[in-house]
Amino acid sequence: MNATTQQVKHRGAVGKTLHWVAAALSMIGTIWIALLMFVIVADVLGRNFFNSPITGVAEVAARSVVAIAFLQVSAAVLNGRMTRSDMLLRVFSHFSPRMSAMLELLFALVGAMVCLAVAYAVWPDTVRAYNTNEYFGVRGVFTVPTLPFRAIIIIGAVFAALSYLSVAIEHLRQIGRPQS
Repeated sequence: MNATTQQVKHRGAVGKTLHWVAAALSMIGTIWIALLMFVIVADVLGRNFFNSPITGVAEVAARSVVAIAFLQVSAAVLNGRMTRSDMLLRVFSHFSPRMSAMLELLFALVGAMVCLAVAYAVWPDTVRAYNTNEYFGVRGVFTVPTLPFRAIIIIGAVFAALSYLSVAIEHLRQIGRPQS
C-alpha cells in the first residue's frame, strides 16, 4: 500500500493540493495536542498544588479528542496509516496483485462512503449550532460554542472521503495496468 500512496502523493495538482491540505490539517491537530497537553498539565498542577483547577479543561479536552482525530484522519489515509487488518490483503497480494488492488479499491470506496455518511449525519447539528449559538459548559461559569468542533468534524470527514477517493483512483489505475 505504501507504494500506492506514494504514487497518489505526486499525481497532478489536485493530488498535491489534497496532500498539502491533509498535512496542514494534521499539523493543526498536532499543535492542538501539544497545547491540550500543556493545559491539562497546568490544570493538574493547579488542582494538586494550589487547589485552583482551570475551569473547563475536562469539557474542552473531551471535545478536542474528537476534533483532533478528524483533523488527522485524511493524512493517515493518504499516507497508508489507517489502522486495519490486512491479513486477507497479504494473502491475495502473493497470488493476485490485481485482486489485492480490487480489495484495496473496495476498502477505499467504503471508507469514502463512511466518511461522507459521518459528514452528512453531523451537518444538521452543525446548522442548528450555527442558528442557535449552541454552546457547552455551564452558563456563567464556563461556556464554549459547539460550532467550531462540529465544523471540524465535517471538514475532516469530507477531506478524509476525498483522500479515500484519491487512493481508490490509484487502485483503479493499478487494476487497469497490464500485469507483468
